[in-house]
Formats: sequence, C-alpha cells, structure tokens
Amino acid sequence: MKFERRDILLIVGLLLFMIGLIPFMAPVYAAIIVILMYFGIKVYVGKRKQSIEKDVGEGICMECGSQVFNKKCPNCDYSKE
Repeated sequence: MKFERRDILLIVGLLLFMIGLIPFMAPVYAAIIVILMYFGIKVYVGKRKQSIEKDVGEGICMECGSQVFNKKCPNCDYSKE
C-alpha cells in the first residue's frame, strides 16, 4: 500500500466523515471507524487495480477492445489473414 497523491483527498474526506460521526459517538470510536475505512478502501482499490492489470495483460486492441496476445489482436489480426 503505497501513499499516492489522491490519498490526500481520501484522508480529507474521511476526516470530515469523522467530524460528522463525533456528535453521535465518542471521538475514539469515530477515529477507529475512520482508520478501518481508510485501510479497507486501500485494500479494495489495490485488489481492484491488480485484477484490472491481470485482465488487460499486454494491452487492449483499440479497434475491437479485446485483449492483445503476442502483440496481436485475436479478433482483428486473424480475420485479415
């Protein structure tokens, strides 16, 4: 879990969420909930990014949108031959 620039926006949003929770519960519990939400979001985004990279592989064909294998599109390159 690497810290990126967009994490600043996530932290600010979660701090505002924590401020919104404070009137309804103790600040300690609000902080615990926000910390768990931060790491939960980071894990979810990391797994989602890995699944997208696995699905894309070498790249995506710009004409039909299918996955590229061995620098050739299985739909476009084989239909031309």
